[in-house]
Amino acid sequence: GGFLIFSDYCRPSIRLAALMGIRVIHVLTHDSIGLGEDGPTHQPVEHMAALRAIPNLMMFRPADATETVECWQVALETKDRPSGIALTRQNLIPARTDYEERNLCAQGAYELVSASDAKVSIFASGSEVEIAIKAQQQLEAKGIPARVVSVPCFELFFEQDAAYQEAIIGNAPVKIAVEAGIRQGWDAIIGSTGTFIGMKSFGASGPAKELYKHFGITADAVVAAAEAKLA
Repeated sequence: GGFLIFSDYCRPSIRLAALMGIRVIHVLTHDSIGLGEDGPTHQPVEHMAALRAIPNLMMFRPADATETVECWQVALETKDRPSGIALTRQNLIPARTDYEERNLCAQGAYELVSASDAKVSIFASGSEVEIAIKAQQQLEAKGIPARVVSVPCFELFFEQDAAYQEAIIGNAPVKIAVEAGIRQGWDAIIGSTGTFIGMKSFGASGPAKELYKHFGITADAVVAAAEAKLA
């Protein structure tokens, strides 16, 4: 285990475990600009995308304690490949509070908040699921039906059958992804015309909430992007 930013130092070992099909579980914390005052040297920006690019490696980014338990279960039960679990430093509001017998994270992505005839689909991972939920609530208050999809693991999602992938991606005219990292990889879900709310540069030093606002990774930004697309 260690900071996600320092996965660069052990990347050859992570890659080799994936190549050899060995069950190793890497717990990688402080996974975004949310770690705050340590600044850009310690804030991962491109790291989730880089690790997701390694074949046969499952990279998890859970949104809360429930998703963390589910991701941990999948990692433990998968004996023929390694996993990485990226965790936040900051406290998060639980995304799921109702009991669910199924392990929803086992399919890589699932509909967290549904909406009939949704005009907007918001996809997010990790700490940004909280932002996606807040944006969905604001859009609903404005009379714009929106849904939220949690995407804890790209690799597992793209291993599902085409029907499941199509159902989760949906047909809402506006697709927005929110992640405190770079866009790379998200186009497979939102398409090249989808909107990405995330990082386009290195981070900065400051309190987490101020940094999210500075870099435009907020519920208000998601709402504004959705309204602009629908206009």
